[in-house]
Parts: sequence; structure tokens; C-alpha cells
Amino acid sequence: MSNLSELIEQARAGRARAVARLISLVEDDSPELRTVAAALSPLTGRARVLGLTGPPGVGKSTSTSVLVSAFRARGLRVGVLAIDPSSPFSGGALLGDRIRMHSHTIDDGVFIRSMATRGALGGLATATPQAVRVLDAAGFDVVLVETVGVGQSEVDIVALADTTVVLLAPGMGDGIQAAKAGILEIADVFVVNKADRDGADQTVRDLRHAMSLGRRELGPSWRQPIVRTVASAGEGVDDLVAALDSHHDWLVAHGELEARRLRRAEREIEAIAVTALRARLSGVRGGEALSRLAKQVAAGEADPYTAADQLTAGL
Repeated sequence: MSNLSELIEQARAGRARAVARLISLVEDDSPELRTVAAALSPLTGRARVLGLTGPPGVGKSTSTSVLVSAFRARGLRVGVLAIDPSSPFSGGALLGDRIRMHSHTIDDGVFIRSMATRGALGGLATATPQAVRVLDAAGFDVVLVETVGVGQSEVDIVALADTTVVLLAPGMGDGIQAAKAGILEIADVFVVNKADRDGADQTVRDLRHAMSLGRRELGPSWRQPIVRTVASAGEGVDDLVAALDSHHDWLVAHGELEARRLRRAEREIEAIAVTALRARLSGVRGGEALSRLAKQVAAGEADPYTAADQLTAGL
């Protein structure tokens, strides 16, 4: 425990190696994970968690990089979790966003970690929520989570972030695809990046039209702004940061920040519990019970609900 306390103390002092070590314990599902979580919990709850998602090629990494610069200009410590596809050979992060954000790697106030999805769907790695906790406990003021970018199925970010930014780009049909896939419902802020390209006005119009078709919610509601940026040139970044600040202020004023973080905690607990139950299920009589019941269901001798009841009765 003394070594762990020292590790946490070093992480809070800004030692990148200590932060990396703690995240590795999370990713590797270390036996020390429960001790780590117990030690970190009293130190969490201060960081702003911002999620960036959108289809491939819209400039998520570039946008993340310019946001890092904007927050660093305020003197804030920034942590970045860049979720990448897994290598089919090593299981590690395939793309490595640290390469695309090389300008920040020598800044002690910035920590960047690429995390592999390891087969997880929804745009995030399984360990991402706990990695966010590590960065929060380590004293980072802002945590940016960039999803893997595999399409419009990446809705898990909304359960993790205080504010979710959805990036689109002209000429890719993203406005229509967003409406079809329901990504409108997870966005707190829309960004039309590469706004210097032809079709940017049409993308904005598509978004506004799709938003006008949405259902009106009861109670206080946030009207998602549409921000135009050219992240590669640093254009529109001030407007984006202003939109993020406005949303944060709205969350606080309406009690929604606390509500979102409560839902995040509920989801974390549920995910950990489900993982534990799956492990126990696989361990029931060495897996023999599941195999036996599966044969009965396949042969029509039992229905799957009865079989599932019998399996869980053995826990």
C-alpha cells in the first residue's frame, strides 16, 4: 500500500510515468485494481470530462490537439485518452494518437494515452471510465476522450462525458448519416470541421433541419450550438471553447452536471458487476454446466430461459 500511495502522490505531482503506471494497472485488470480504485475515489470529481466523437476523417485528433492548446493557454492541466482500434496481432492501440499530437508530448502539463478497444464496441475501451478516474485523481483539470471513429455507433461516450462534442465535415454526407444513426441525440455541441471546404453551409443546414425534427423535451433543455472550425489552421477554436464553457455553465445551473455524473457512476458499477457475474458464470463447475445446458437447448430438450435460470441458480 505504501508503494501505491507513493505512486498516487507522484501522479498528483505531475509525474507522467506514475500516471501511465496507474492506467496500465487499470488496463491490465491488475489484482491491485480494487486497492487503486479505493485510494483514488476520494480524489476524484473535479475534472471536466469532454468527449469527442464522429466519423473517420473529420479531424478529431486535430481538434483534440487544438483544444489541448486552448486549455493549456489558460494554465489548465489536460489529460487525453485517445481510443484506437486494436491491433489484431498485439491487441495494442493500432493508430497511436500520440503521434498525431506530438507537439504536446514535451509539455509536462499534458498527458496523452492511446488505449486499444480490445474488441469493445461503442467507441470506447472497457477500461476508459477507470482511466478517466486516474486522470481526475491525478489532478488534471480537463480530460479529453477521443473515440475510435469507426462510424455512428459510438454512443458510449455520452455516458462518460460531461459534454459530448460531435464532429462532422462537409462532403461526407455526415449530416444525413447523423440524423439516421441517432447521433443527434448524444451531441451537446456540434462542430462542422474543415469549414473552409465546399459544402460546409449545406452540412450546417442539414444539421439544423435534423435538429428541428427532434422531440421537444419537458423541463430545461440545452440547444446544441453548431460551431464551424478549421482545426488544422486553428480557426474557430475560440468559438468552440466558448460553446464548451457555456454548456458547462448550463449543466451546473440546472443541476445536470451532478445528474450526469450520478448516471456515470451507476453505469460504472453496473459494468463492473456484469463483468464479475460473467466471470462467475464461466467458472460454474468449470464451465461444464453451461455446456450441458447448451446441448439441451440445441436438442430442443429445454428452452433457453429455463436453462439460464438453472445456470444462475448455481451462482
